[in-house]
Amino acid sequence: MGLLDDKVVLVAGGSQGVGAAVARAAVRAGAVVAVTGRRPAPGEELVAQLTAGGGKAMFIRADLSDAGQAKTVVGDVVAAYGRIDCLVNSAGLTSRGTLLDTTPELFDRHIAINLRAPFFTMQAAVEDMLSRKAPGTIVNIITSSAHGGQPFLAPYVAAKAGLVGLTRNAAHAHRWDRIRINGLNIGWTATEGEDATQKAFHGAGDDWRAEAAAKLPMGKLGQPDEIADFVVFLLSERSGVVTGSVIDWDQNVLGGLD
Repeated sequence: MGLLDDKVVLVAGGSQGVGAAVARAAVRAGAVVAVTGRRPAPGEELVAQLTAGGGKAMFIRADLSDAGQAKTVVGDVVAAYGRIDCLVNSAGLTSRGTLLDTTPELFDRHIAINLRAPFFTMQAAVEDMLSRKAPGTIVNIITSSAHGGQPFLAPYVAAKAGLVGLTRNAAHAHRWDRIRINGLNIGWTATEGEDATQKAFHGAGDDWRAEAAAKLPMGKLGQPDEIADFVVFLLSERSGVVTGSVIDWDQNVLGGLD
């Protein structure tokens, strides 16, 4: 028996990176999976990989920065599979900005993707669960930078810190409905998006991963497949009654000083 046998899982922002890893892990655990993305090519390629191995999966093209689309993707899943059991919010924008150089437009973009989108996907998912009087689970992929972060991540930190508060608020509000909501504050992770970010904003070369890993306690960056296995655990009944937890999934210890 898989941890997510017969569960319907939506991975919002799941066409690459951590989201794609979660989709793969969920299918391996027995789930039916829907993933969203703005670009059809990577999403459709991922679904082809998942279904080629015998899994059940679908791709939904959507721009989650649009609150309406953030809600309708849940409706698309319910229309296709009859319900939604689990939701993972993994979409994220990491473009740089400090307190002094962030424009209102950049700030709004971060809020739209990193906070407003998960708010409304959660709203729609919880509405379906309540309509069926059924339990459910939600995991929000957040960031260790929500504790403060670097100066060049000001709008990102503002939005993600808001998602920490939202995770706890929603978990408290719906604990009596048996809807469990948790979050992961992930650290520096080796993803396609991070590769693009390092090259675009920090002038990194192709060997930046090896250089970064050498400076980290465990000798490697966080790996999407490791995060994905943990997400599947939190989505599953094996994580018991845990709700409202925002777990630091990182190799640096908050408050630890050298």
